[in-house]
Amino acid sequence: MPTLVLIRHGQSAWNLENRFTGWWDVDVTAKGAAEARAAGELMAARGLDFDQTFTSLQTRAIKTLNLALEAMGRLWLPVEKDWRLNERHYGGLTGLDKAETAAKHGDEQVHIWRRSFDVPPPPIEAGSTYDPSADRRYAGIDVPATESLKDTIARVLPYWEGRIAPALKDGQRVLISAHGNSLRALVKHLSGISDEEITGLEIPTGQPIVYELDDALNATDRYYLSER
Repeated sequence: MPTLVLIRHGQSAWNLENRFTGWWDVDVTAKGAAEARAAGELMAARGLDFDQTFTSLQTRAIKTLNLALEAMGRLWLPVEKDWRLNERHYGGLTGLDKAETAAKHGDEQVHIWRRSFDVPPPPIEAGSTYDPSADRRYAGIDVPATESLKDTIARVLPYWEGRIAPALKDGQRVLISAHGNSLRALVKHLSGISDEEITGLEIPTGQPIVYELDDALNATDRYYLSER
């Protein structure tokens, strides 16, 4: 039975400051680092081990993975980093305080931008302080100007089918460290969650999610490791 564990990065600096983050690269806080180490310790204590790991190109997810693997004594495991596991791009909202944005545009509009399935925020302006398109890590990539959850799913699932699913079918035990919305994409796919329901799914930081899969990668169970 293939082993798959998903973990959302530990608390980031902009999680703490209640700012829209998206593709902007921020680090984890001291609490986030502690969450990552605790996740690794919990996985080791429960006897989990891995053969292949995947993460995004963003520091908070990479660092969470490294800290968890260090706590497990597994820093030597292979890691594949790919932009398709990045967080959803919040467009012109990137860097803005969520409460201040709601005061300016209204709670209802911000709720639509944050929680609708297929309505993206306004696009980021070219040359914005928070425009990542000139970042060297994205050289050769058509960086989006904004994304809905539907858009995020459209880039995550081909990566799942092309890189992650084959590893699982080959018998490898897989750990993925990513972000709230890129993990929503995977959970939606694996658990068969509807477009309407997935927008309300909250994935907490630093909490390993274990998937029990059959040989065809159909989910037979999903649970937070801390709850078992």
